Amino acid sequence: MRPARALIDLDALRHNYRLARELGSARALAVVKADAYGHGAVRCAEALAEEADGFAVACIEEALELRAAGIRAPILLLEGFFEADELALIAEHQLWCVVHSAWQLEAIERTPLARPLNVWLKLDSGMHRVGLHPEEYRAAHARLLASGKVDRIVLMSHFARADELDCPRTAEQLAAFRAATAGLGGEVSLRNSPALLGWPEVPSDWVRPGIMLYGATPFEQAQIQAARLRPVMTLESQIIAVRELPAGEPVGYGARFVSARPTRVGVVAMGYADGYPRHAPSGTPVAVGGVRTALIGRVSMDMLTVDLTDLPQAGLGSRVELWGAQVPASEVAAAAGTIPYQLFCNLKRVPRHYSGPA
Repeated sequence: MRPARALIDLDALRHNYRLARELGSARALAVVKADAYGHGAVRCAEALAEEADGFAVACIEEALELRAAGIRAPILLLEGFFEADELALIAEHQLWCVVHSAWQLEAIERTPLARPLNVWLKLDSGMHRVGLHPEEYRAAHARLLASGKVDRIVLMSHFARADELDCPRTAEQLAAFRAATAGLGGEVSLRNSPALLGWPEVPSDWVRPGIMLYGATPFEQAQIQAARLRPVMTLESQIIAVRELPAGEPVGYGARFVSARPTRVGVVAMGYADGYPRHAPSGTPVAVGGVRTALIGRVSMDMLTVDLTDLPQAGLGSRVELWGAQVPASEVAAAAGTIPYQLFCNLKRVPRHYSGPA
């Protein structure tokens, strides 16, 4: 079979979750939206089921997949609901629900429910994506209480630039949150992965680790707590062909790489149809047989090429790590002008193999 595959280390996943709880000194919702950032939502949730305080997903489809797999822990819908008809299912499956818009509040007020909801009321503290404006937040909170249809309200917001450790925007958003929620009481949820790792002064009764669960740093620079993360995914394949080229020869589509010296080229069974970024340039790091080298030439649909000139021991069948412990996904992402979130979420066609007890 084609050797391209993604190895998922469930012990590393558990390690990263425990780090999130340690850093947060709080309960933690493991964010498993987008199929656990490409790692497999059901298998990741099962691996965390004995210790996670709950899970967070984007939408009800993702939540129902977890419920069908037997996950009984709390599940938060981060985007809330998209139609009022979903409220019956939310109540039936005892899902927790973000409310970020006036129409969602109105839908709750007018919809008969089998049981009261656990609502996470989202404030737009400055990201300006979704969330209630500060001037309408208190009234929304009061209306939810008056509706008789909620049994708990968690006060929440989301940081736009917590991954920039020297940026004042996080402190500004925190100040806006405190002003809008002063005197309301109740639990608070503010810290996502970068806030957990880099902003210990931010209060949070509930934390929401996402990218850090999967062992990737949200920061562009080195950071002391992020260095404690363990990569969960190793994307690997093998050398399937070797070419010996003289100086001056092009490699791949568009002749984006031309050999400056006699060059030994390894062809790897991995391409953009697997989710490897097509726009990754020559020089993007890879590891062959445990030794780091570089991508050369343009990434094709099913194959890419790497420099074996200084790796005489490498050849047909040599293992290639595209990202993992030796080649951090953040390095590949930086070389390709993207972020590790996108690398993981774009993974497709490649079979996943899990290690560590589920």
